[in-house]
This record gives sequence, structure tokens and C-alpha cells, in this order.
Amino acid sequence: MNIQLQTQPALALLAGVLILVMPKLLNYIVAIYLIVIGLFGLIR
Repeated sequence: MNIQLQTQPALALLAGVLILVMPKLLNYIVAIYLIVIGLFGLIR
């Protein structure tokens, strides 16, 4: 099993988590989108 960490999905995931830490209403939507994209990118 080979696990590779790609930078774009990892950055999207990190950005999503950081936005959730300091939220506004729009930030929740953006953060959820970034986390989902980041997780899918890391899994693929």
C-alpha cells in the first residue's frame, strides 16, 4: 500500500479546518467544500 500526500488536497483540507476554527456563515460553506474536496483528493 503506497500512500502519497498531494499538496493541493492537503492545502484545501488545512484551509477548510482553519476556516472552521474562525467561522462566519459564508466560511462554513467554503470550509465544508474545501474539506470534502481535500478528502476526496487524498483518497484518490
